[in-house]
Amino acid sequence: MLKTNQFSVLGILGLPDSDRIQVITLSDLECDYLNATNCCDKLNKWVLVEAIAQCVLAVLLLLTGHWILFLMYAPVTAWLVYKLVNKPSGDIGMYDPTEIHNRQQLKTYMKENLIKMGSHLIFFFIFLYWMIYSLIKGL
Repeated sequence: MLKTNQFSVLGILGLPDSDRIQVITLSDLECDYLNATNCCDKLNKWVLVEAIAQCVLAVLLLLTGHWILFLMYAPVTAWLVYKLVNKPSGDIGMYDPTEIHNRQQLKTYMKENLIKMGSHLIFFFIFLYWMIYSLIKGL
C-alpha cells in the first residue's frame, strides 16, 4: 500500500510533464508550426487534468496532516483554480484561439507555464526528500 509521501511523489511526477508539453506547444505556436486553433485545443485538454491532479494532491496533503507541505503547495493550487474560475465567459477554455496573439498573451502564457514547471519540480524534490526521510525513519 502506498503511503502519502509515495503517492505525492507519484502524483507530482506527471505535473512537470504536462507543463513541458504546454511549453512545447506554445513555442510551436510562436514559431508558426501550429495554428492557434490546434494549439488551444491541445492546451485546453491539459488544463483540467492538471487542475484535478493539483487539487487531489492538496486535499491529500491536508487530510493526512502534512500541514507544512499543504501550506507550501496551496498557493500554486489556489492560483490555478483562480485562473480557471475567472476565465472570461465567452472563451472556449483557458486558452482562446482568437485572443492568444493579442496583447502579448502568448509570452504571458509561456512565462506562467515555465513558473508552474519550476514550482512543480521544486515540489517533486521536496516530496521525494520527505519520502526518503520517512522510509529511513521507518527502518
